[in-house]
Parts: sequence; C-alpha cells; structure tokens
Amino acid sequence: MNAAPEPKLIEIADGVYAHTQPNGGWCLNNSGLIAGRDGVVVVDTAATERRARMLRDAVDGLGTGGHHVVVNTHHHGDHVFGNFVFSPAATIIAHERARTEIAETGLGLTQLWPDVEWGDIRLTLPTVTFRDRMTLHVDDREVELHHVGPAHTTNDVVAWLPAERVLFAGDVLLNGCTPFNLMGSIAGSLVALDRLRGFGAEVVVGGHGEVCGPEVIDRTEDYLRWVQQVAAAGFAADVPPLELARQTGLGDHADLLDPERLVGNLHRAYAELAGGELGRPLDVVRIFGEMIEFNDGQLPVCLA
Repeated sequence: MNAAPEPKLIEIADGVYAHTQPNGGWCLNNSGLIAGRDGVVVVDTAATERRARMLRDAVDGLGTGGHHVVVNTHHHGDHVFGNFVFSPAATIIAHERARTEIAETGLGLTQLWPDVEWGDIRLTLPTVTFRDRMTLHVDDREVELHHVGPAHTTNDVVAWLPAERVLFAGDVLLNGCTPFNLMGSIAGSLVALDRLRGFGAEVVVGGHGEVCGPEVIDRTEDYLRWVQQVAAAGFAADVPPLELARQTGLGDHADLLDPERLVGNLHRAYAELAGGELGRPLDVVRIFGEMIEFNDGQLPVCLA
C-alpha cells in the first residue's frame, strides 16, 4: 500500500515550506512548516506513523530550536493522527469544535482502509483551542489562524501569512482533487471561498495536491456550484444521490482525483436543500458505502 512517491519539501518563502505528499489522494495530505529561531509551526501532521515520522524528520532537518507548535486545520485523521510524534513537548492548536470531533471520531478513519499500514498511532488531542481567530508570532512573522467553517468540515481553520501572501488552506482547497463536503457544507464553502479570495494570496498550499496559486479558489467554486445545480434538479425529481451521480457523470471535472466524492457532496447538497443547520451530521459510514458502489464496488485507493 506504500506505492506513493516520497514526500517533497518545498521552500515557498524565506523559512516557509510546504511538505507535500504526492499524489494528494485519500490520506496523502500536505503540511506547512514555518520556521523560527526557537522552533517550527507545523500546519497539519499526517495519517500514518511512518509518514508522521518523515514529517518530523523534515521539521528536525530545518535546524531550529525544539519549541514546536502544531496547528490542526480540521479534525480528519490524515491531518491529526501524526500529532503524537510532536507530543508532549509541542503545543497543539485547533478550532474548539475540532478538539471535540477528534475525540468523538477517534481512530475511525483506520476502519475505512484496514489494509493501510497505520502503525502505532496514538490519538493526541489539541491542547489549545479557539473560536474565531488567533495570531501566532514566529520571530517577527505573523501567522493568522482563521476559522472559516462550515466548509470541508464544521471546524476548518486556515493559516494566513499576510507579509508573505502565503495561504495554508487545509482541505477547504484541494488542488487537482475533488472537493469533499460531506462533513461540512457546500453553501458554507462558497462563503469561505469568498473570504479566502479576499486575502489576496499569491501562493496557496491546499490540504492535498501540488502547491499552486489562487486559481484553485475559482476551480473549487466552479465544482461546488455545479454540484448545487445538479443536486437542485435531482432533489426536485426525487432522484437518490447515488443514482443521480451515476446519471450525471463528472462533466468538466472528470480530471480530478477521487471522483467518488461526488456522491457524498450530493448528499450534503440534498441536506442543504431540505433546510436546517449547515454542517449538521449525516450518516457518513452509509454514504461512504454508496461512494464505494459508485466506484464500481471498489474501495477508493488510499496510498498512505
């Protein structure tokens, strides 16, 4: 299962790095490293013990002090399971809902792909939480943390470096990968995209995929608005999301990785058409089963 290329460390500004994991598919997420004299701010960890330790090696290789801070952009396991390799010395920061949802979901992600070599993962919760916004200071550099959910999840946080015009977007933005809003909100994501566009980023590190520019915001918006349009017609005709996905196909978005996410996104769009609180829980396990059905009965590929 470890057939994916090794991670890449890319310097995108002075002392600011993207740690990317090709090909960016399921559980192959990106991290951000912001180095200071006394330590590194690490934006997201990794899914498996092996990959988390490779990330830790990259952090240690920057030659800073050992006072590290970890920021979790949301509660999903591929972004938080590796917290333990920085604990207990590191401060771990996340949105207040992320801490709750990490505790509630536990290691559930490992059950979706039982053949992945997860290793000796030990769930480690954030030690500091916030509600709306927090600013970290790395030497003279400011790192702004903004809660922008519900979007990909209810608890999405982005890390914005205003001086460098660098945005670490978590899974609110996925370059070359199908957006996934089953556990968040499509309508909320569109609001979040407008907010991110207003930052004026020049370099964007999404939660998965290659480092890119702000054009990823437009591509994400195009996909989500298409999902809303497809869902509106299907909802009115009382066509179940799985059947609608099969009837519709992928259109202009067929080049994106992990296309089975369309089924989950349609379920979320239907929930929003039905009304109620944005981001309210849906039956993720049952819907993931439908995503497998859409994928010709095959478990989506996870190369973590």
